[in-house]
Amino acid sequence: MSHSVEPADVLIVGGGSAGAVLAARLSENPDRRVVLLEAGPDYGPTRFPESLLDANRIADLDHDWGYISRGGRLSPEVAALRGKVIGGSSAVNAGAALRARARDFDRWAESGLDDWSFADVLPYFRDLENTPTGEDEFHGRSGPMPVRQLADSQLTPAHRGFIDAAVALGHKRIADFNGAEQGGVGAFAVNVLDGVRQNTALVYLTPEVRARPNLTVHGGVTVDRVLFRGTSATGVLTADGTAHHADEVILSGGTYGSAAILLRSGIGPAGELAPLGIEPLADLPVGQHLQDHPFCPAVYALAPGQAEMTPALGALLWTASSEAADGELDLNVVAVHPNGAPFMPPGGVIALSTALVLPDAQGTVRLTDRDPLSQPLIDHNYLGTERDRRRMLEGVRIARDLARDPALAPSLAGLLMPRELPHEDEQLTRVIESGLSIYGHPTSTAPMGTADSPRAVVDSRGAVHGLDALRVVDASIIPYVPSSVTNLTTIMLAERIAHLVYAH
Repeated sequence: MSHSVEPADVLIVGGGSAGAVLAARLSENPDRRVVLLEAGPDYGPTRFPESLLDANRIADLDHDWGYISRGGRLSPEVAALRGKVIGGSSAVNAGAALRARARDFDRWAESGLDDWSFADVLPYFRDLENTPTGEDEFHGRSGPMPVRQLADSQLTPAHRGFIDAAVALGHKRIADFNGAEQGGVGAFAVNVLDGVRQNTALVYLTPEVRARPNLTVHGGVTVDRVLFRGTSATGVLTADGTAHHADEVILSGGTYGSAAILLRSGIGPAGELAPLGIEPLADLPVGQHLQDHPFCPAVYALAPGQAEMTPALGALLWTASSEAADGELDLNVVAVHPNGAPFMPPGGVIALSTALVLPDAQGTVRLTDRDPLSQPLIDHNYLGTERDRRRMLEGVRIARDLARDPALAPSLAGLLMPRELPHEDEQLTRVIESGLSIYGHPTSTAPMGTADSPRAVVDSRGAVHGLDALRVVDASIIPYVPSSVTNLTTIMLAERIAHLVYAH
């Protein structure tokens, strides 16, 4: 074991949607030495490749962890795309800038996190964004993250046809999904400026921030596990055997990555760790409550003369299934041009994709062995309950009806993938279950909760229960997957914990 030369006050593992925010905020105190370790390349604020900056290119396999997961019963292998680069998945995602809903935070509060209500988090959502539109009550004008509401004039003809079709089918037109209401159809808000995807490394780890003498950023460093003295974290060991020492460690490796590091560190279900030769340190339900949004893409060819594909991200229908609880919106139908996305047919296309955004089913993240370079075993257990299957079926039927509506149908030249969307429920369910992919919003492998909660791994500030000097701050600590894309909510989490714990 070699020793690192730069002991830190706080060592942050992972420079993605949470880690880049934490590095920027915690290094605002010049007396706090902050070291950030990122497994992917660190491009700095000025050397990002075009493929990562171009918001109309979705996903980049050159900057991907390569995770393969079990999807569901008829989807045994689903690529679980995650960004492996400074900025994390915020550098490769579609740029959707939508918050979790107030109703989502009510559920956090009901599970004992009584200071995570929407009223508690709204100031942080406002503080992180700069946007010229929307109501002052909901929006920030001077934060680091540029958020822009797409105007109808910026959408493609197919996006506009999708919105018109949803309105014709009785859905309300929503002007701002980050405002007072979300139930209906409208254009996305995006963290895109002049076609450039604004990832957290670009907007938080600016040249000024990186010039701070108390902040060090290392790219290309894969972390194996956390080092301990007794029950206190003292640093981390990297995959090449280097020890980095610190007074405190924060894991921001993402829902899969942070869970794997915790498990290799002896933090997890004791019965699973011992057979792998890992000495259990804290018997906690790490990786036992994985949630993500099952996603069913239906890709259509665009009609001649309708082949405009920019912007990629366009419009959203956010609605409730017939089985949704009061106030819940459990279905998304998204209209996106999947430019550059892997596994998509070439040519002018639009995907009308359905997601079940409040699933009941939970999956798992486990280890196959203790090697830090081995893939974790990810089982999303998509549509793992009858109720989930019924609601997803309802959502796909809605998407199919939209495609047939006279407002949208003239833009479409036929279904490419899957080959058909059968009318009969049982056949359609089989098509759905065999064609699932990820929406890319995994959460809850190290959920926040009270010390007596059987689900909880960390407390309401991300501190791991029963251990000292170790926090987890990223989407893994979200207690239940929200009914929305997760990027802004993850940034908010990092902003809020940075403020509540470290701003002194």
